Amino acid sequence: MIKANGEAKFMALYEALASEVRWRIMSLIADREMNVKEIAAKLVLSPSIVTLHIRKLEEAGLVGSRRVRQNGGTHKMCFLKQNIVEIELPTASRTAKIREQSISVGHYTAFEVYPTCGLGTREKEIGVWDDPRYFLDPERVHAGILWFGKGYVEYKTPNYLLPGQTAEAIEISMEIASEAPGLRDHWPSDIQFAFNGVSLGTWTSPADFGRAARGKYTPKWWHRNVNQYGLLKTIRIDSFGTFIDGEVMSDVTVSDIKLFEQFWSLRFTVDENSVNVGGLTLYGAGFGNHDQDINIRVYL
Repeated sequence: MIKANGEAKFMALYEALASEVRWRIMSLIADREMNVKEIAAKLVLSPSIVTLHIRKLEEAGLVGSRRVRQNGGTHKMCFLKQNIVEIELPTASRTAKIREQSISVGHYTAFEVYPTCGLGTREKEIGVWDDPRYFLDPERVHAGILWFGKGYVEYKTPNYLLPGQTAEAIEISMEIASEAPGLRDHWPSDIQFAFNGVSLGTWTSPADFGRAARGKYTPKWWHRNVNQYGLLKTIRIDSFGTFIDGEVMSDVTVSDIKLFEQFWSLRFTVDENSVNVGGLTLYGAGFGNHDQDINIRVYL
């Protein structure tokens, strides 16, 4: 996902989007990778014109490409890199009223996990799967994916609120799914969330996704028969309660979650006593369908 605003660096993005032809190109390659000649044939345009449009889309970060050997020649295969563009329009004192921070999935500060479990970076697996000892491997800070059958991981972040600032709401977003041996389209898991030791509630993940398709950002070398992508979920805590994607999760309000603490903690748990003990997978940047880590947005 691209989060854009009025900064000059996003002008190429807006220019790229201001073309019907480029929208048609993105629609074509959203389904599968295509080379320039294929795209040109579909749109009844010359390859040189399509090449110019592809260049605009690449400069905007919307489209990627790779060179492949095929039928005795080298082809530039184009693919869609993004599926969401969020544009923040100007409002009064907007920058002063929102604070955002991101936590890599490998930057947990506490854990207790049980197999099936493991971690991976964008380049390789970390250690041996189903061995919890590797959750303390020094390379785990570079992890872009982690999973476990039951247990918890906990993250800590500094409280960046300045004296006199008050949080009206907090939003936490992450790509998350169940963890099955292999992949399962129906594999419910009750995942509990806690902030500063206060339980926010439970969400039941429906599956360990990936049987139908690979994750859009999951590295090409990643195994096809294991975790591919999850669902992007957003938890919001405000003065009315706690919500997940707009649905009520609990009656915990922003005044209940101890925002006065020097450090804030966020814990994800799969309790062995839950009804659905189906594990947990967290996807960070470079894995899954959403190119992001765990994001925390504070509304001041």
